[in-house]
Amino acid sequence: MSKKAYLEKRKHSTEAVPFSYYKSKIPDYSPSIPLHWHSEFELNRILYGEGEFICGNNRLICNAGDIIIIPPDALHSFYLLNSKPLYYDTLVFNSNMLYSNIGERSYIELILPLVSGKITISPKIDKSYKQYPDLLKSTDYVFQHAKSSTSTNDILLKGELLHIFGILFENNLYSKSNITSKNILNIIRPALEHIKKYYNKNITIPELAKISHLSQSYLMSCFKNALGISAIEYICQLRIKLACEMLRDSELNISDIAFECGFANLSNFNRQFKKRLGTPPSEYRKKCYKNSCIW
Repeated sequence: MSKKAYLEKRKHSTEAVPFSYYKSKIPDYSPSIPLHWHSEFELNRILYGEGEFICGNNRLICNAGDIIIIPPDALHSFYLLNSKPLYYDTLVFNSNMLYSNIGERSYIELILPLVSGKITISPKIDKSYKQYPDLLKSTDYVFQHAKSSTSTNDILLKGELLHIFGILFENNLYSKSNITSKNILNIIRPALEHIKKYYNKNITIPELAKISHLSQSYLMSCFKNALGISAIEYICQLRIKLACEMLRDSELNISDIAFECGFANLSNFNRQFKKRLGTPPSEYRKKCYKNSCIW
């Protein structure tokens, strides 16, 4: 397995509509947004709550009002920091919304290096930035136009995205990326791939350490530093996320889903599920028939 294991399956853009808008909440349909990536940019506006955002080597605390910008192909995730839910708007958009043709100097000198990872922008914009008011205003307009979703709004949305990135570049809120530096995620990648493949089996820390050629203590430290949670918690969250998908998309009974997702018994599954989503699996399944979500 490779990075493809974490490629998000949902298609976010088409030629006609090169973006998708999502009204997001954690926990709701998933106890977290686990590690994943996609080929589009992602813009998030935190509306309520507090969470930890992880993108590459960046681990950032997010609060209401913060703006999060994720470049294409970046491994990223969201986790709660406390019992309060996290609400945020999300726009996932194709990079072609930031240029008209590949011959433009703005594309060659700015957008292409950003997409390829040769330069990086600040992933979190908060009130400490003097440009924050202007960026927040444009971000709010972006989501207004995304929600309205007409051809006219598409033009206005594109204009606001260009304005946001124009402000970032104009104020030098970017830097050259040291793409040769060792990413801590690469250190634990063998463990992540093993978990992704064998999530429904009994997985132990000694087993993950051996696969990763690391000591147990260093493996656990790397997990905490890279993802903000322990390896055991990551496994449990992944299993719960997959259980959520099966509760939504299949008619399997709950006990079968629990075992399919790697839980040894139904009572533990029910307990872990309710702990993270605040509702038992049966109620969650009923709720899903009436709603939709990013995952």
